[in-house]
Amino acid sequence: MLQNHYYEGLIEAGTDEAGRGCLAGPVFAAAVVLPADFEHPLLNDSKQLTDRQRRQLRPVIEQQAVAWAVATASPQEIDHVNILNASIMAMHRALDALDGATVPQGLCARGGQAVQVEAVIVDGNRFKPWRQLPYTTIVKGDGKMMAIAAASILAKTYRDDCMIALDAQFPQYGWQQNKGYPTLQHRQAIRQHGLTPHHRLTFNQVGATQLELFP
Repeated sequence: MLQNHYYEGLIEAGTDEAGRGCLAGPVFAAAVVLPADFEHPLLNDSKQLTDRQRRQLRPVIEQQAVAWAVATASPQEIDHVNILNASIMAMHRALDALDGATVPQGLCARGGQAVQVEAVIVDGNRFKPWRQLPYTTIVKGDGKMMAIAAASILAKTYRDDCMIALDAQFPQYGWQQNKGYPTLQHRQAIRQHGLTPHHRLTFNQVGATQLELFP
């Protein structure tokens, strides 16, 4: 059973990322503020849902959330600051967008009303302070907190849409199916066709079965 709130009495945003382990494409992050009485029987960690279920939940979240935003960090930014810092950067950008006035770099979409967030809950165990507000990292938080689960669904579906659109330009890499993850098909296509501007140059593109970072 997912919990609705961690910080009682505060306006709380949940945030999560998608695409951290990919060889290509931006990393996406979403931030969501849910109503205190929000509930939905399907809501869960996006990785536990089918694509159809995620697509069913996305408009529900966008229509019923108090505020939501999706932002990105580019492959070039990932190469410059590393994937962990770029993931946090994308989360910060999504959080920045919730006030409605800020238009951060990498903003993909936002909706709902403008809010002044008072606390943040984050999926995982790493984060950096945002606007000096209280925050809590929660390991597997997308399966424990509704706002993080909602953010995971938005981040995942918006990133999937991005990779499907890029697949139309670079169909040889199979991004419509693999979404930029290091599948055998993707690695073989890199060996055959080389890299695109959307690949992360600091990632080991072809040399291992598991994703590695160059030292």
